[in-house]
Amino acid sequence: MTLSGKTALVTGGNRGIGLAVVRALAEAGATVHFTARSAANIAAAQRALGPIVATGHHANMTDRDAMTTLLDQGFDILINNAGVIGPIGRMLEVSPEDWARNIETNLIAAFHATQTALRHMVGKGGGTIVNLSSGAAHRPQEGWSAYCAGKAGLAMLTWSLHLEYGDQGIRVFGFAPGVVDTDMQVSIRASGINPVSKIPRENLAPAEEPARAIAWLCTPAADALAGQELDVRSPDLRRSVGLEALE
Repeated sequence: MTLSGKTALVTGGNRGIGLAVVRALAEAGATVHFTARSAANIAAAQRALGPIVATGHHANMTDRDAMTTLLDQGFDILINNAGVIGPIGRMLEVSPEDWARNIETNLIAAFHATQTALRHMVGKGGGTIVNLSSGAAHRPQEGWSAYCAGKAGLAMLTWSLHLEYGDQGIRVFGFAPGVVDTDMQVSIRASGINPVSKIPRENLAPAEEPARAIAWLCTPAADALAGQELDVRSPDLRRSVGLEALE
């Protein structure tokens, strides 16, 4: 699996799945950039990466000017990883403002990043975009109405992008990483509101598993899967990536 000569941008790449994706792409030979919300977060990520070189950029996904400036560098690969879970609560318990902020981050900012990256990708004849999806895009979870709606919208964005630009060399994938041991899961467990919050931490998957799959999706080996919503728990996908079968 080689991505030598490719440039990649991972949004929210300073921790969790994003950081693991930065590492996996770099190990595959890509020149990797990532966004984070502060210089301190960038420094912490680079310490965690050790000898792996990746360039961090202080940019919030919802800051369109900053993201446009960054994406106008022109990347071969865009990983729309940045996202938020909150507000967590039943519909009568959350504010429209908090609900809208979730959609702004999880869907609208991802659309803007995609649109900006797409202009450059189409111009040079192709590129790869991976949207971090979720089982919540297809099955509602109590207390997650904003997150579920945003991820469902992101799935439709994936399908629409494939329909409109798949024949121009744009490879797009929706990818559900499973239930992974990240900071987001800390918030979910604290809420106690639905079955996902009851999953013991020891049963959560390591971030390296979905990261390895995402790096594989960025290679020509995954061409036949372009335009699809995929799940790391799929036996066929795990075999293709070289991940151990789930019990």
